[in-house]
Amino acid sequence: MAEFGARLRAHRERAGKTRAVLGGLVGRSEEWVKALENGRLLTPRLPMLLRLAEVLDIVDLAELTGDQSLPVASVTRAGHPAVDQVAAAMQRPAVLAGEPAAADVLRGLVDQAWALWHRSTTERTAIAAVLPGLLDDARRSARRLDGADRRRALAELARVYHLAQLYVAHQPYPELVWLAADRAMLAAQDADDPAAIAAAAWYYAHVYRSAGQVDAAEQVLVDAVDLVDPAADGEQRARWGQLQLGLALGHAKAGRSGQAWRAWDAADEAAGRLAGVHSWLMFGPAATAAYAVTLETDLCRPGEAVRRADAADYSALPSHTRRAGHLIEAARAHLLRREEVAAVHLLGRALRESVDTVRHHPYARTAALELSGRRGTVGEDARELALAIDLHG
Repeated sequence: MAEFGARLRAHRERAGKTRAVLGGLVGRSEEWVKALENGRLLTPRLPMLLRLAEVLDIVDLAELTGDQSLPVASVTRAGHPAVDQVAAAMQRPAVLAGEPAAADVLRGLVDQAWALWHRSTTERTAIAAVLPGLLDDARRSARRLDGADRRRALAELARVYHLAQLYVAHQPYPELVWLAADRAMLAAQDADDPAAIAAAAWYYAHVYRSAGQVDAAEQVLVDAVDLVDPAADGEQRARWGQLQLGLALGHAKAGRSGQAWRAWDAADEAAGRLAGVHSWLMFGPAATAAYAVTLETDLCRPGEAVRRADAADYSALPSHTRRAGHLIEAARAHLLRREEVAAVHLLGRALRESVDTVRHHPYARTAALELSGRRGTVGEDARELALAIDLHG
């Protein structure tokens, strides 16, 4: 017991989190964390151990428990059946022979792929059918076209790598996520396209934040934000606003409340001046409102997070996967308040929006696993949810 408490304290201090913050992020009190660290409470059960590990960026539960190895990703991250084919296309060293697609044709193909991603309730399965071929087409065009057409093809290649990043995210292959983010940024920079670089920065920042590198995430966003002018046109305004939203998410994850809300205010103001929702980035007023729930939750203000979640219009997000992801965040806010009925209801709503999003979301998986042990309706619904997402634990 004392050994577990010492390990927990060491990892908490390494992560720069107070007991109050750690407790808040896993839905417990400061005193509960203190009691664990002092050996006055038994080692938590697996679902709570997984939640602690996720919050503290621990890769293997053995680092906490001292017992046999159990990679956190083996429970919290599920691999998609087609990931090997997508990975092979991403890692192919040479561009395949054949004629390049014209830049306008390539843009149309990439637009179709993004539309497929957003409108499907099984977006990973849907996009896996077209992504390997699209990667080959985009790489071929970016290599073989010349001049302005080559730069346009490079910008489209960056968008294809963004899709690849989304596809491989939350699977037990972090190296593929880094590869997709890096290749997207290189393509955007080679295109010398400020708007493409801004989008690449948004997606690269997600990778840094997921790895606990909040400062690196902030830097990549700051480097890109001056490249776009929110006063120029709607497209640049959307890219600028999304960068501000990325800054807000990083500040909240680091516990910097004032900076987080200043950046969010800038993003929300930019979103309010758009004519509608961005066609593939999905940036707009509904998105900023939904991300405000994440900010409040990461800042350990679950009451405010629930209030914002209750006011959010998720139906205004024209994307099944985005709606599902934000509903999971709303469930996270409710579970921090131990409102388990609301949490399992929201997870069920998320599942109806997108099976793939829930199946591959680490928090949704750990929450379903934890709630499956409850008695009554909550446990029954959570066990049905766990069955639907092929969760075994």
